[in-house]
Amino acid sequence: RLDIALGPRYEVGESSSAAATRPAGGFRTERQLLAGRLNMLFRDRRAHAYTRHLMETEARMSRKAWVRATDVSDLVHGEIMSLRTTVLGQMSKIKELQGQVTALQGQVTALQAQVTTLQGQQGLAGDPTQLELPEEAGGSA
Repeated sequence: RLDIALGPRYEVGESSSAAATRPAGGFRTERQLLAGRLNMLFRDRRAHAYTRHLMETEARMSRKAWVRATDVSDLVHGEIMSLRTTVLGQMSKIKELQGQVTALQGQVTALQAQVTTLQGQQGLAGDPTQLELPEEAGGSA
């Protein structure tokens, strides 16, 4: 048996004579239910449109934030690379200067040895208060 409703007045499995004997108030109630459902659909449609708008706004803002974060990350990376290059240059200069300091310390040690030798030659090694420069350096001996 096939149950088909012939129209909005008929219920599934109901004959046309049963629909005719049913009170007319049921039809109005059905229309009210349909109107209520239709109103709910329109409200839902507006709610869905608002939700879609919120989601699109959030997605757009997320994309902008991602671009900004990427730009800042690239900028910071560039700064780090620049600072790293500067530090490497300074470390190279420090090593160069340390080499010069070591060479100068060697020269100072050699000059101290020469001074001690000269003092010993003049008999002043035990008395550092009587330092006199040799004649070629401009002293009076």
